[in-house]
Formats: sequence, structure tokens, C-alpha cells
Amino acid sequence: MSKRDLFTPIGITVGFIMIMFGIISSGGLGGFGAFFQLSSIFIVLGGLFAALLVNFNIQQMKTTKRVVQESFRRNGNDLAELIELFERLSERARREGLLALENELEEVEDPFIKKGVLLAIDGIEPEVINDIMNAEIDAMEERHYRGRIIIEKAGEYAPAWGMIGTLIGLILMLQNLENPTTLGPSMAVALLTTFYGTVMANLVFTPMAGKLETKTNEEVFSKQVIIEGVIGVQSGQNPRILKEKLGAFLSNQDKNKKENPDDQEDEYVEESFNEA
Repeated sequence: MSKRDLFTPIGITVGFIMIMFGIISSGGLGGFGAFFQLSSIFIVLGGLFAALLVNFNIQQMKTTKRVVQESFRRNGNDLAELIELFERLSERARREGLLALENELEEVEDPFIKKGVLLAIDGIEPEVINDIMNAEIDAMEERHYRGRIIIEKAGEYAPAWGMIGTLIGLILMLQNLENPTTLGPSMAVALLTTFYGTVMANLVFTPMAGKLETKTNEEVFSKQVIIEGVIGVQSGQNPRILKEKLGAFLSNQDKNKKENPDDQEDEYVEESFNEA
């Protein structure tokens, strides 16, 4: 089960707090009213939704909720834990044979790991296992891209619809030039749609799409470790050699954690967030 990624909601919340702080420091609490215009919200959100409907089919649009939820989750596999798992599988395979690994799979939740180990148990050639599992990775990347592109397009369209709302407001304002006292307030209302569109694009949609792309890259990297582990277990590699081989995928930070298990500050902070 995926754990929550609290940095996404925290980042969005902090961004809105900073905007609110800027409004308060400039105009006081009364300044909030000037930044709320229902018609501007309808133009940006309604226009954005309409543009996405034109760009994507109904099946793609149905995935939007799931894609957004994914940006609030952390990837499940920890590389250090994966290395320990394959070291254990390698030890048992060398001691009892590949068939004995079926019992080990009962405790494994990741279907990608299960699939790879079962292919190894079935005696499939390492090259074929590599091809099958890499094909699954390619398909996963394509699925992720199709989901992420909706968020990316929303980030592109939001400022444009903000500008469209501004143009509508300016046209209406220019039709009422005989009353100069209304020009200032009318201009402020016209600019609000650009404000809404820009904030949504640069605080929500574009950063969220970037987070999803990062998560995809991390998952691909993790699956490459799994492929190497599966092939190593099938070929009967020495557990220590396999551990060293897979350890090359670890970052220097992860290696330092393994060498200094007493240094758990990062884990403590992470657990604190999860408990919040």
C-alpha cells in the first residue's frame, strides 16, 4: 500500500499562505474581498474544463481523479529493502532451489517482483525475462504519461483562460469609459482572471505534473533494480555478490544510512509526517 506524500499538500498550502500573507500585508484583512470574483472563477475553471474535454476523450478524463491522488502518495519500494529481499531470495534459492521461493512470495506485495520471480521459477531464459519485464516498464511509462499529460495541459491552459477572462473584462470596461471612477475597480476585476489562472498553473498543475514525472522515473529505476535482482537470483549468484551488485543502484545518502544505521534523523522526520 502506498504511503502518503505530505510534501504535495504542504507545498500547495504554503504557497496559498504566502499569497494570503502578501494580500494581508498589502491591504489588510479587507483586501481579501478584492481578490474574490465569482465570474472570474467560472471563466477560468469552466474554460479550463471545456478545453480539457476538447483535448481528451472521456476515458482519459475519467483517470484524472486517480492521477491527482497519485501525486499525494509516495512510491512503495525502498531500494535498501529491495536489496535485502533479493539477498534473502538468493540465499534460499542456492540452499533449497528456485521452487522454494514460492513460499517467500506469499509475503511479497509488489506484483512486479512476484511476476519476475515466478518467471525465474518457471525456468524462463534471463534474456526473455529481461524483455518481458522491460516491456511492462515501457507500458507503465506510457500509462503514466497519458495520465500526466492531462495535468500538464491544465497547467498550459489555465493562464490562457485567465487572459481570456481579462480580455473580456477589458472589453466591458472600455464600453463604460464615460464614467472614469469605475475604471480602476473594473481593471482590478479584469486582472483577477489572469491571477487565478497563473496561480493554478504555477502552484497546482505544473508542480503536480512535475511530481508525477519524478515519481514515474523513481518507479522505473526501482523496477530496473528488481529486474537485476530477479536475474541474479535465477542465475544462482552468490548472495553477497548480488548484494554488492544491487548496491550500485543506491545513492551515497542511502549507502551512508546502511553503513550508519544509528543515524535515523531522516526516517524520524518522515515517520513524524506520516503520523501527522
